[in-house]
Amino acid sequence: MSRIGRLPVAIPAGVTVSVADGNVVTVKGPKGTLVRTFVPELTIEVKDNEVLVSRPNDLKREKSLHGLTRTLIHNMVEGVSNGFSKTLEVNGVGYRAVKQGKKLTLSLGYSHPVEMEDPEGIETKVDGNKIIVSGVSKEKVGQYAAEIREKRKPEPYKGKGIKYETEVIRRKVGKTGKK
Repeated sequence: MSRIGRLPVAIPAGVTVSVADGNVVTVKGPKGTLVRTFVPELTIEVKDNEVLVSRPNDLKREKSLHGLTRTLIHNMVEGVSNGFSKTLEVNGVGYRAVKQGKKLTLSLGYSHPVEMEDPEGIETKVDGNKIIVSGVSKEKVGQYAAEIREKRKPEPYKGKGIKYETEVIRRKVGKTGKK
């Protein structure tokens, strides 16, 4: 049996979880509300401040969805209670980020500034050369952070570009002069 799927998801104080027909799970908390539909094969139930996910049989499909479903519900509960955030760093001479309302403007060495609009439910903050992306949905926070990083990936020679705070860039040795 799935070790992760078997674990119950604890519901903290101030968070409510409800399961509707068709495995539609709604999680409400102090930071917001998340709704997601899961496959009908699995059984999702709320018992004494815990969410339990169980599967009817040991078919490969159900086994693979069991742990995934439990983890997604756990991320929903975590998101509405604490929220998620990712930090990006902008490195390079002349590279900078500026926040104006809901618009993030990046100067990344192109002939034009790159402007990005914050998606619904996602908030960005600029602190010096750091961009902090935060929100309640782990999936959306990670996706938007990846889209920002994609505008100028870090290059291996000088390390210029946008990278995650925890990311380590493997540096390469540049050209050597003629002898």
